[in-house]
Amino acid sequence: MIRKPGRRRAAAHALDAALDDVELASARAALAQGRWQAARTLLAHTGDDWDLRGHRVTVLALEPYCAAWANDWLLAEPDSADAAVLLALAQVRRALRGKGEAVRAREACRSAAALAPADPTPWLGLLMLEHTVGAGEEVVHLFGEVRARHPDHHHAHHLMVARLAEHRADVGPDPLHEVYDFANWAAEQAPADSPLAILPVVAHAERYRVLATTGHEPPDPAASGHWTGRRARQVMKAAFDWWLEWEHEGHPRRLVDLNFLAHAKVCEGRGAEAAALFHRIGEHPTPAPWSYPDRDPYPAFRAARDTALGTA
Repeated sequence: MIRKPGRRRAAAHALDAALDDVELASARAALAQGRWQAARTLLAHTGDDWDLRGHRVTVLALEPYCAAWANDWLLAEPDSADAAVLLALAQVRRALRGKGEAVRAREACRSAAALAPADPTPWLGLLMLEHTVGAGEEVVHLFGEVRARHPDHHHAHHLMVARLAEHRADVGPDPLHEVYDFANWAAEQAPADSPLAILPVVAHAERYRVLATTGHEPPDPAASGHWTGRRARQVMKAAFDWWLEWEHEGHPRRLVDLNFLAHAKVCEGRGAEAAALFHRIGEHPTPAPWSYPDRDPYPAFRAARDTALGTA
């Protein structure tokens, strides 16, 4: 495995997809100016840390002109797996925004997968393209391809939870909904120190998003009873206890988990526990779940944080 450089905390930016990855933010800024060499160096140093690679590639792919610059890079280095996967995810992002063709994005992902058979990132791109609600056959296949390469892939599990939560959207609250079974299964299958232990909390938030969107829950999550039932309390306590024991300073997407957990503690009315999480989050909120179901995420985050920290 190629050794990756140390990562430091980035400057505060509201809703910055790079989170606290300084090297990623720097490479993204260079890419925005057409200098793809910084992205080349970044991905080379990332090596086969698959969660970190997936995070960095997907964030770089958000840059509006990433596809053009990645294509230039691939023309210069036709055998570069890094250039191919960056171009593929950029094509995926374009397709998801309605700016490009899904067929072209799928072809790019398949080409990238052929250049780097062990890399789950091209398969993550293919999974992102699937709009099937629930766990259709193709979704299950693609998720299986990701897990075959990295069983604890953080981003892929979050995608599956969000998709499964949308299944049977109109039936109302259901404590036996399949998204809970999936999240519990993934948490149990993962090693004891895996951040997938937080996945049941993510499933609960994603199900709230669906229920609130369809009118089965109030639009203010803190006013909902969704987080106060016995099962919900058990899920929140287990996740918070896991965080106290296994807090991961190094995981590239740990701030995603911390935001979900802080949101849950706010909705549960556990202000002291939420405050501890907000201290760790700092100025790195994530759109999900603060935007649920249709809120402006940064003001929602700030209001919840101020209340928890007693500064409102």
